[in-house]
Amino acid sequence: MKSLQISSNPEVESRFNNYSDEIRDKILNLSRLIIEVAEEIEEINNLEETLKWGEPSYITKIGSTIRIDWKEKNPDQYAMYFQCTSKLVPAFKAAFKDLFQYEGSRAITFQLEEEIPEAELKKCIKAALTYHRVKKEPLLGLTN
Repeated sequence: MKSLQISSNPEVESRFNNYSDEIRDKILNLSRLIIEVAEEIEEINNLEETLKWGEPSYITKIGSTIRIDWKEKNPDQYAMYFQCTSKLVPAFKAAFKDLFQYEGSRAITFQLEEEIPEAELKKCIKAALTYHRVKKEPLLGLTN
């Protein structure tokens, strides 16, 4: 079994600690899902956990950056952000229709009290973490 190396910027933990307890639990759950998916992908040996635009971000050599955050201007929701110029969010919309709430072509948003459909979200995370490998596949391979 492979071993995933996670290089974590210490500022990420500081950012997590700045969230309220309720928000921190939600954001840490998204982080856990990203790490779990990365561990399941054979081609990913390294996952970088850093801050981009002040948001916890996850990067692989074969993927597109995933960011996670909660913002004061939308206090009842938090989100997983993707590169808006990629095919990621449009493919998620085509594959999963209204299972998720979206913010344009840049994010999947979650209400604080919402139960996250983890199996489907993990497929989205996998597509992002392997984006450079799957970007030419129909719907980024989400229907496989």
